[in-house]
Amino acid sequence: MSTIIKGCSHAWPKLDYEDWKDTLNTIHLWTQIVGKIRLQAMPWQNHSWHTTLYITARGFSTGSMPYKDGIFEIEFDFENHELIIFSTFNSNAIIKLHPMTVADFYKKLFRELQKLGIEIDIHATPNEIEEAIPFEENEINKSYDKKAIVDFWQAAVSIHNVFLKFRSDFVGKCSPVHFFWGAFDIAVTRFSGRKAPLHQGGMPNMPLEVMQEAYSQEVSSVGFWPGSEASPIPVFYSYCYPTPADFSKQKIRPTEAFWSQEMGEYFLKYDDVRKATDPEDMLLSFLRTTYEAAANTGRWDRENLEIKND
Repeated sequence: MSTIIKGCSHAWPKLDYEDWKDTLNTIHLWTQIVGKIRLQAMPWQNHSWHTTLYITARGFSTGSMPYKDGIFEIEFDFENHELIIFSTFNSNAIIKLHPMTVADFYKKLFRELQKLGIEIDIHATPNEIEEAIPFEENEINKSYDKKAIVDFWQAAVSIHNVFLKFRSDFVGKCSPVHFFWGAFDIAVTRFSGRKAPLHQGGMPNMPLEVMQEAYSQEVSSVGFWPGSEASPIPVFYSYCYPTPADFSKQKIRPTEAFWSQEMGEYFLKYDDVRKATDPEDMLLSFLRTTYEAAANTGRWDRENLEIKND
């Protein structure tokens, strides 16, 4: 039986992009600020895994980050609508989450960090966004709809749990289930164990060398993305790099899934999963069959990379 987060009515709530896009755009930038703090505080990890956030029992968190002789952590607590800075140095710092500009959020967060004796410098401009207004100057994005945030968090929890189950089938190199604040997506990535051809990049406000390191190995990646103004539909996606010529021609489940020639990926609408009799089973079938499509057409060593469930 699914557990429902307080304040939400369903384990797979409705996510209408048009209804919460202003809040989504604001939260996206808030998470970029926190994510960039993690990027600076953490030792480097392959494929930028040191930059990601994680889904928790209260919201999104950086997890533990080293600082001098201690550690600190920043968490978006969407249950109590607070940003909490935990540390081994001092008492917790709390910022109430409510409608406020990106500039105000940025200033409040760094003010609290300084009170705790944590000095961190970040590149204070968004990544993977076309209109990259410096955080300190952004007076445009300032929405915070509590109900919309709780619904998104509930969806993220349900997605996280299915992605964890999918991840457990694989014994090769595999990423954690993590949240990339650049594109605002939840993802998990499997690796064949072989090097990949040099990636050509292409993301706005993203250094080419970062993209090339991220895709330096052959991958099959699946994830969830809540939509944008250009494509206002929340979707699950699946792609591989490099992409074999016959990857797009494979038999994928469920029947609602489809191939986008423009994007070079498979997609499944979140709404189709939400309305399914068994959302978890439908999503797992998409994750597993699209991975199989990548592994089979890419000639992965499946015998030694997968757990066989008899």
